This record gives sequence, C-alpha cells and structure tokens, in this order.
Amino acid sequence: MTLILGIETSCDETGVAVVRDGRAIVANEVASQIHIHREFGGVVPEIASRRHTTCISQLTRLVLDQSGPVDAVAATWGPGLMGSLLVGVSFAKSLAYAWGVPYVPVHHIEGHIFSVFVDPEQSDVDFPFLALVVSGGHTCLIDCPRPHVYEILGSTRDDAVGECFDKVARLLGLPYPGGPSIQKAAEGGDPHAFSFPRAMMQGDSLEFSYSGLKTAVLYEMRDGAPSPADLAASFQHAAVDVLVMKTRRALEVSGRTRLVVAGGVSANRLLRERLTTELDIPVHVPPLSLCVDNGAMIAAAAYSRLQHGFVGQLSDTASASMRLA
Repeated sequence: MTLILGIETSCDETGVAVVRDGRAIVANEVASQIHIHREFGGVVPEIASRRHTTCISQLTRLVLDQSGPVDAVAATWGPGLMGSLLVGVSFAKSLAYAWGVPYVPVHHIEGHIFSVFVDPEQSDVDFPFLALVVSGGHTCLIDCPRPHVYEILGSTRDDAVGECFDKVARLLGLPYPGGPSIQKAAEGGDPHAFSFPRAMMQGDSLEFSYSGLKTAVLYEMRDGAPSPADLAASFQHAAVDVLVMKTRRALEVSGRTRLVVAGGVSANRLLRERLTTELDIPVHVPPLSLCVDNGAMIAAAAYSRLQHGFVGQLSDTASASMRLA
C-alpha cells in the first residue's frame, strides 16, 4: 500500500489530499478563493498566492490526521500562476526533505487527466484514450496512448473556453466564476435565439478559438437589450457545440475508443449530456467535486509516475508556462 500526499496550488484553489495506490481517496480538502476574487471579477495573482500561504499547512494537517504518514509528496509544478505554484512546490519539497520520502512534481493538465482514476464509480478507466481538458486556462485535445505519454492534437489559439465563460458572464452582469453563472442563467433561455459563430470548424482543424464568440456576444448587447437568458443559452450552446464537434473529429483522427473529460468546464451539464449521449463510446467524466483543482488528482498522477520511475529532485522548481510532455 502506497499513500501519497498531493498538493495543488496552481491558481485559486488550495487542494491537499492523500490517495492510496493511485485510486482511493483517503482524505481530500480544498480551500476555494472564489469569494475573495469575486469582487474583482477574476483571480488576482498576488492575493491568490498569499491565500495559499495562509491555509496550506492547516489543510495538510487535516488530511494527515486522517491518513497518517505518507510514502511520497507530490505537487503541481506548472503551468499556473508563478507565485501560487511556488507556494505548493516549496511546501511539498520541504515536507519530502523533512520526512525523507520522494518528491514527485506533476503537470497540472496531467493531474486533471488522472482525476477520473480516483472516482470509485469509474474503476474500468484505463489507457489508451483521448482526453478533452477544458478549464479557465486550458482547452486541449490530447491523445493518451499510455501513462505519461501525450500528444496534443489541438489547443486554443486565444481564450480558453473557461476564460470565455468568465468574460461573457461579466458582460452579462453575472457573478464570477462564469461557468456556473451562465449555466444557471441559460436554464430559462432559448439556445437558438442567437446564431453565434463556431470558429475554426473548417477542414480537419482540431484547434480552438473563443475570442470571436465572446466578441459576438458583446456586439449583440450593443445592438439592443436582448434577453440575458437567451444570450446565456445561445452562448453556452455555441461554446459546447465546438467542443463536441472537435472531440468527435479528434476521435476519428486518433482512432481512440474511450474519452476522458476533465477540468473545471467538465462540470457543465450541457457538455456532459451531449458527450455521453452523442458519442457511442465510453465517456469518463470526474464527479463535480473533482472537476475543480484538487490535491487528489495530483496524488493519483504522482502514484503512476512513481510506478513508472519518475521521481523529482529537490532542485526542481516551478514553471508558469510548462508544456505537457
């Protein structure tokens, strides 16, 4: 039995968890900063890093009280906000050194991919598969033939889909974060009230672009006073439409017969429904509690990395723009 302490501080959630053998969550704590950043309409990096510093030791104590000693310590080392990353990486390396256990650095996107592995209802998930990772900072389709071997088939040229949700929510006067706000506002709206663009759908492209969609919403608002519910519903329909169509195309290109969906936007109800009903393959989506950034996904990825001989050095540092490799 191997217990791994996972630490996630890449943005505005402090996540600390202990996972057993890469599959079973022993303890999982997340401190969200949404209520702090909401008044600014987005994440303020300096405030985020200070908040991580304030609560990371308390959360670690909580999970260790439930798990006891661990066999390794893992942390997100990129990409993300540099100040926030440094809090988690420095703390994790200090613990690993003090306890004499391995330190395992984990890429943030790889962590999201492994979030489905700690869902007890998805014990059948396994490589190979196609991954759709959608969040405030990432929109990408990744071919995953085996653990820790990845090929990015397509990614965003500008705004990530979660970032676009946040910006459109702000245009509509809805609270941050935009994903839940727009989903709620769209419940009473007509998804076909406005014909918003689906960018980069020509040819066989697997790239994404959401800046034009955001601008189209702005122009509709300037032209009059349309129903916020109709705008929200039409925007959400267009944003999800692109994700579904590109994912279907990527499945054809890669030949994969299994899909993993992860990241904050994977909590979107419409996206979940369309992918699970329109694709005739197994679709694995993490439970809502694991869609947000959390330490359990980092610990799960770290367990697999240890099993495959990937161990970090205490000289390793964080990187705000680290590529998945």
